[in-house]
Amino acid sequence: MVSIFIVLTGGVVRVTGSGLGCPTWPACEAGSFTSTPELGIHGFIEFANRALTGVLIVAVGWAIVAARLQKPRNRTLTRLAWSQFWLVIANSIAGGISVLTGLNPYVVAMHFVLAIALLTTTTLTWHRARQALSAETSPVSAIPRLAGPLSWALVVTTFVLIVIGTLVTGSGQHAGDSADVPRMGFVWQHVAVVHGVLGTAVILLALALYGSLRSHPNASLARLRVVLFLGVTIAQAALGLLQSVIGVPAALVAIHVLGSALVWVGALRVLLDVNPQLYRTAGPREPVISGAVAEAATLR
Repeated sequence: MVSIFIVLTGGVVRVTGSGLGCPTWPACEAGSFTSTPELGIHGFIEFANRALTGVLIVAVGWAIVAARLQKPRNRTLTRLAWSQFWLVIANSIAGGISVLTGLNPYVVAMHFVLAIALLTTTTLTWHRARQALSAETSPVSAIPRLAGPLSWALVVTTFVLIVIGTLVTGSGQHAGDSADVPRMGFVWQHVAVVHGVLGTAVILLALALYGSLRSHPNASLARLRVVLFLGVTIAQAALGLLQSVIGVPAALVAIHVLGSALVWVGALRVLLDVNPQLYRTAGPREPVISGAVAEAATLR
């Protein structure tokens, strides 16, 4: 939850022109770690986003402790929890570099991609913990042959869609601060069209995946995941289209950034539930994990 919320606050930083609200890093300004009244609302917004990283570290720390307390220890879960910690640190450094480089658009894009990587590990941790809780009652069932490749194609295309989305933002008017901040050297309309085509491809892949699962007797959960993914993705596509038609208002851009995080998590959930053997507990050697780890994963 926190890892998704920080994506939203990062979007707010961009659309309010607060990317340089704190003009330096790791301090907010020379001589002050926190925002000061002189920095105004932009300094407050930027520092609030930085402070949320501390909350995220606490949540990740809880997950690490919960994973290590399992008897016997589940090494995969522990590694996933630690990977979240290092991704939080890496993303914090990337955020600092983006400030020190005057919001270089490519560094800002990498900052967002690292946030997506963190969402990947938190989703895998949540799935691993919940799956282990039901390992004894949820046997692996076969899936249609076409469903597996379609689910992988869906995830890969969704990732490319999100990366191209960073180029759309980096080339447009909401690249993090005032018009003085450098943009990427792409024509905004061109990358927006590519982004839209990829979004359509994602929706078509999800529809094809649903069709392959429609008559399968043991695929009710996978079908539900695909339906939910379609709902979020279609809403995200409609929002993107509305943005381009009415002039890319800041509020809709922030919501669209949040939607990209939800779409990515949804794509991963589809992949994991369509392919239950992909991340399956390996049998009697794997412990049944207590609810503490699942709760910790859910918190992030």
